[in-house]
Amino acid sequence: MNRNEFLKRMGLGTVAIAAGPSLLTSCMDHGMEGEAPNVEDGIFNNPLKIPQTISSTSTLSAQTAMDTLANAKQTPVLGYGNGLLGPTIRAQKGQNVNLNFTNKLSEHTNIHWHGLVIPATMDGHPDHMIMPNNSFNFQFPITQQAGTNWYHPHLHGLTGKQVTEGLAGMFIVESPEEKALNLPSGAYEIPLIIQDKRINTNGTIQYNPTMAEVMSGYMGETILVNGTNSPFLEVVSRFYRFRVLNGSTARIYNLVLSNGADFYVIGSDGGMLPQSESMKSLLLSPGERADVLVDFSGAKVGEMIYLENKQFSGMGDAQGVQGYKIMSFNVTNAEKDNFALPTALLPFTKLSGATKTRPFKLTMSMGNSREGMHQINGKVFDSDRIDEIVNLGSTEIWEFDNTDGDEAHPMHVHGVHFQILSRTGGRNTILPQESGWKDTVLVAPKEKVLVILKFEHKGKFVVHCHNLEHEDDGMMLNFEVI
Repeated sequence: MNRNEFLKRMGLGTVAIAAGPSLLTSCMDHGMEGEAPNVEDGIFNNPLKIPQTISSTSTLSAQTAMDTLANAKQTPVLGYGNGLLGPTIRAQKGQNVNLNFTNKLSEHTNIHWHGLVIPATMDGHPDHMIMPNNSFNFQFPITQQAGTNWYHPHLHGLTGKQVTEGLAGMFIVESPEEKALNLPSGAYEIPLIIQDKRINTNGTIQYNPTMAEVMSGYMGETILVNGTNSPFLEVVSRFYRFRVLNGSTARIYNLVLSNGADFYVIGSDGGMLPQSESMKSLLLSPGERADVLVDFSGAKVGEMIYLENKQFSGMGDAQGVQGYKIMSFNVTNAEKDNFALPTALLPFTKLSGATKTRPFKLTMSMGNSREGMHQINGKVFDSDRIDEIVNLGSTEIWEFDNTDGDEAHPMHVHGVHFQILSRTGGRNTILPQESGWKDTVLVAPKEKVLVILKFEHKGKFVVHCHNLEHEDDGMMLNFEVI
């Protein structure tokens, strides 16, 4: 059943009185079918916050903190430090991570190391709950290539809430091979965590999705970058490296520069691409990352160049209907830059020899409650059920089939990186930024996407939609590598 048919059966086309006054009020405020509220353009007068950097042998706490998100009011948020979000963790390829984590919240939480290929006991499965006032020592080796990863809670039913309220941060892996490329670094390498929030008049974060918003995804009218509302970054006329994360629960972004300039994508979820890709727009779904070079050398001192979301279509009724500015780059000085774009980046070996093709049908079904509307292979998540058995060391093709759907699903697989083999229907192409290693792939309405994976860690993992409202609704399955 597709979304429109679901709404018709539920009576939401004429407002289902039986659903109660809270649903009626929310539908009137935010659209009858969970459409996204209009984003409010700012005046971009707040300096972009740059997260603190810590090593991979440190301590980390999930805690309540105070931060200013809107209206110049200090309000309570969640974070892994003294404000919204958390520090950027930097680790080296070949290093052993040793992070002692403490839960200082009043509810249970955990950490999923999104993009890190690590043992199942450290990955952050929903089964792994760290209770209030308890600690856990994360220890695992970094065996993968350099790349931009991130960390966030992964609890069934609470992931969207805790991420929205502030629990997220970047985890960057570096390697000697990457450093040999002499890419922009230090003050010229900037993390950009893009999130949308719904902010109450008192400045606090609101998270109370209705049934309609569970279907489409919960979206806000305020765009934050690194927890900064209406931010600007002072830049000089040279190349910069931006590590971009879509950390929103549901909103998809189509990123462009306001001056129409090209930028260069050099990496995606699983690390560096084989070569840079010159692009004018970049579509990023929740959970996806992009490593981007921007050349400001042609900009004039005093110029303001905006990172914008450009309108797009084909991702459902709630996505892409509005263009808006996200942040401003303010060019303050001219500076000589000797950086030359590498003709090649890091080696890339294509996977082959798959022994099995495994189908994952993405559907919606009307049950007797608001839970479990989004399903994979007709199932909703059950922690005690193993849905797929995979052999250690095997290579498989996984087929994400959204041909009957009218919502977008960014599909994420834990414990493994994959390569995209094909996309049929919908956009009917593999995009330039999808030419390397991935861990999250956007499957648009009417599309079928095939990926190839090799499984190198034993244990229990999950595959799920990274629209966090869909995930919390049950759009997630267990697989076990034996």
